[in-house]
Amino acid sequence: MCMHDEATPHYIDMIDQTTLGHQFIKSEFGQVPRVGWQIDPFGHSAVQAYLLGAELGFDSLFFARIDYQDRAKRLREKTLEVIWQGSKSLGSSSQIFTGVFPRHYDPPDGFTFEINDVSPPIQDDPLLFDYNVQERVNDFVAAALAQVNVTRTNHIMWLMGTDFRYQYAYSWYRQMDKFIHYVNKDGRVNVLYSTPSIYTDAKYAANESWPLKTDDFFPYADKPNAYWTGYFTSRPAFKRYVRDLSGYYLAARQLEFLRGRSSTGPTTDMLADALAIAQHHDAVSGTQRQHVAADYALRLSMGYLQAEKLVASSLSFLSASKSSTEEKNPDTKFQQCPLLNISYCPASEARLSSGKSLVVVVYNSIGWKREEVVRVPVSSENVIVKDASGKEVVSQILPLSDITLRTRKEYVKAYHGRSPKDTSKHVLAFIASVPPLGFSSYVISDTGRTGRGLSASYVTSGSLNQDVEVGQGNLKLLYSEEGVKMTRYLSTENQVTAEQTYAYYIGSNGTDKDPQASGAYVFRPDGARPIKSEGQAQLTVVRGPLFDEVHQEFNSWISQITRVYKGKDHAEIEFTVGPIPADDGNSKEVITKLTTTMKTNGTFYTDSNGRDFIKRIRDFRTDWDLQVYQPVAGNYYPINLGIYMQDKTSELSVLVDRAVGGSSLEDGQIELMLHRRMLHDDIRGVGEILNETVCLPDGCKGLTIRGKFYVRIDKPGDGARWRRTFGQEIYSPLLLAFTEQEGDHWINSHKTTFSAFEPSYSLPNNVALLTLQELENGEVLLRLAHLFEVGEDSEYSVITKVELKKLFNNKKISKVKETSLSGNQEKAEMEKRRLVWKVEGSAGEEVKRGEAVDEEELVVELAPMEIRTFLIRFDDHIDMVGKERATT
Repeated sequence: MCMHDEATPHYIDMIDQTTLGHQFIKSEFGQVPRVGWQIDPFGHSAVQAYLLGAELGFDSLFFARIDYQDRAKRLREKTLEVIWQGSKSLGSSSQIFTGVFPRHYDPPDGFTFEINDVSPPIQDDPLLFDYNVQERVNDFVAAALAQVNVTRTNHIMWLMGTDFRYQYAYSWYRQMDKFIHYVNKDGRVNVLYSTPSIYTDAKYAANESWPLKTDDFFPYADKPNAYWTGYFTSRPAFKRYVRDLSGYYLAARQLEFLRGRSSTGPTTDMLADALAIAQHHDAVSGTQRQHVAADYALRLSMGYLQAEKLVASSLSFLSASKSSTEEKNPDTKFQQCPLLNISYCPASEARLSSGKSLVVVVYNSIGWKREEVVRVPVSSENVIVKDASGKEVVSQILPLSDITLRTRKEYVKAYHGRSPKDTSKHVLAFIASVPPLGFSSYVISDTGRTGRGLSASYVTSGSLNQDVEVGQGNLKLLYSEEGVKMTRYLSTENQVTAEQTYAYYIGSNGTDKDPQASGAYVFRPDGARPIKSEGQAQLTVVRGPLFDEVHQEFNSWISQITRVYKGKDHAEIEFTVGPIPADDGNSKEVITKLTTTMKTNGTFYTDSNGRDFIKRIRDFRTDWDLQVYQPVAGNYYPINLGIYMQDKTSELSVLVDRAVGGSSLEDGQIELMLHRRMLHDDIRGVGEILNETVCLPDGCKGLTIRGKFYVRIDKPGDGARWRRTFGQEIYSPLLLAFTEQEGDHWINSHKTTFSAFEPSYSLPNNVALLTLQELENGEVLLRLAHLFEVGEDSEYSVITKVELKKLFNNKKISKVKETSLSGNQEKAEMEKRRLVWKVEGSAGEEVKRGEAVDEEELVVELAPMEIRTFLIRFDDHIDMVGKERATT
């Protein structure tokens, strides 16, 4: 649907938006694309190369933007065109021919022909004094030969156009027609109107061997002090909104399939379209103007409202009893709460009158069972939670933090135009146990008494006069006036301590020598400033049966809540940053740091679009000798899933809830950029200062950001299992729906638990269900992904199997067709057509992938990092809730 960004989207979003575009192209034009055209994104990811390239059946990929130092070397060595192997796990099977343009995505100088462009046109009337045919032919030939000297083979491609051109196309085509005619008549160069596909075929026919490229093309700089690494974090609220709705869309599509796609009711289509366009390289990147960002957000919210209705009706349908008339006309009115991140949920905050209770249906969109803490705001502290059988569930009541109360009041008013009712000052937390691809139900009731039984919680508040320790087992958090220290005891002899702090970089507004400023795209720091607590540090410590948490307020614009869950070995840090003060005239880029004594030798690892992890070495590039001009910005990388570092004795991992920028600028240290407020434009095209505000009746102020990151310390090599499985749960949080009941009426008359899978079946822990979607033609699109890389985990980095029959309880599969990643062609046909390129030296061994699916057994094999896509049809069947569905 668009030319997506490659740094800040999640790989599932990249797949979804590409699929939407490919399906449109096939339905409207009957064509299957074979070339990737990513000319403008600001750096290029390994996932783009192999997943959004080779796995789509593409033969080539072209783009313009790479680091200026990298381009200079490639021009000298004729290595602008390479074979890019984006995945070490998939090896040579993931290769794609990749071309980098020798300059930007525009013609050579002297060959732009808009009405007011300065390039001289061909004057071919010999009666005119400025007749210049031979002169212009010579110019053309000289430019062509210059490009031949920096590439291989005698085929070159010119891009005839650039941004904001072809507003008067006639002038372009008139001149191009003349150049083709007169240059071909001259005979030294052959010129033709062409396409990237024709160019690809010409390069392939030359039978050349090409250099091999691995890893990615991040970070990108176009000048010594202009690293485009600020946009990794720009507009963090929008980035989180996109990520949240991405996970919601995945769940909504599943429920749409389980309910049965409707031609008249609400669908997920509007949300699909909005999410697709939000992946644009000037959308989720955060590099759009404010009114454009508002338009993207509006489209997303409109899509969400449609999907919300679909989710509610689907859950109502699936929970209807077989004997109930509701299966035809479900009448349960479920409510959902999209503002739970600021603890606002009218459904759960409503005061329960005598005899009424609140039913919470918890849906799990992941293919394995989950036991997870659910948190909802409530109006009474005298509530208890029971499961569907009436057994009380361990729960915990805790106070809303002061900063949450303030943020909630302001942002609910900004969002809804009215302040929330001041009924909620507490949060109820309980453990939900939910089957794979299914739901469980819980009941919240007000006991009217203060004795809480299984829900005890202990709260202490005050100044930090002495050290405070929270946590049980092997994970401890120590709070002192110096900050927060997290200690993990890996063994009796091995313990690792990480200290967490906040700081900010002052964004440069340029210098006399170089006017480059920090802005929406560019990160150019002008020194860092630590953030210390203002006055005596204030803490609120909450200890309970499910988790301990500590509320800290460092100053008027930075606070956090740190949680340690019982039985878990990671810490959850929920931060609130903003409004970032700007009254001193300085741009500010806020970071958090985790500092240890680990000896990491300048090495750390960041993910590629939430998929493969790539090794990074500080002040180093694999492809050229880096000249360091920006030691901070030049070492920043995009993070969608996480970042980790390791030494001989330990490994520290950090997972994130949205796209951010991050690095390890010192050994044993990790930093994440959380928020940015700029006061200068970086002159890269947006033409507007990145100064996000929220406006209320009493005026506007800087935007406040709330988010989470997660920290865990392991023995070397043990962290991958947590990063992969817990990372999947971050992307796909439990979905909550609420309805009230009189007595136990709803619980007694409805299905209270459900799973789409056969009983007792779940996906292996190294497999994710990326897509389960009913298409308009009745086919079902299914994607399964192996979550682990080769060599990443001793148990999970192996070929694994999924039994398709057990994914669809009470459904009989009649046909399974494996396709390309975007579902627009059969995989076997795609493989037949794929061009096999020659590589200089060794391209590595052929990697074993999963075998073809046997039509009787219907077992899918997945090799590490493999994603397989299928179109499925079903026989007549009795579906999950007993309703006849016609043959598809």
